[in-house]
Amino acid sequence: MSSKRGRFTGRHMATIMVLGFGVVIGVNFLMAHYAVSTFGGVVVENSYVASQDFNRWLDEAAKEKALGWKAQAMRRSDGKLYVRIEQAPSGATLSGDAWHPLGVEDDMALTFDADGHGGYTSRESVPAGRWTLRLAVKADGHIWHTEEPLS
Repeated sequence: MSSKRGRFTGRHMATIMVLGFGVVIGVNFLMAHYAVSTFGGVVVENSYVASQDFNRWLDEAAKEKALGWKAQAMRRSDGKLYVRIEQAPSGATLSGDAWHPLGVEDDMALTFDADGHGGYTSRESVPAGRWTLRLAVKADGHIWHTEEPLS
């Protein structure tokens, strides 16, 4: 007596193949969706042109590092930012912008008011979430740039 219960047929193999390839294709579409939806944009418009300025950027960064200035940023409860600049001379001015690392929110230009003691408060409120601050301090003919994460 032969029993159909224990036999492996072509229908079983077809089911395994369809399900197997279905999983692979489904995962590929899911990963492609995540890759496209989280791409933050272009880092530089033209890599060749950017490479021509690379050594100049390194020299500027070395000069800025030699100034010894440091920044610490924090978000206040009202959403405004407080930035403390250490070792910068009095009369320094601060400007900057906030950008969302994943490009979900639009970039925000920020203006700051000095408190006279090395601290600066933004006039604008930054929405909650993860942001990166690009700051520029100008004092005594020097310009110092930094990026600070803001959570």
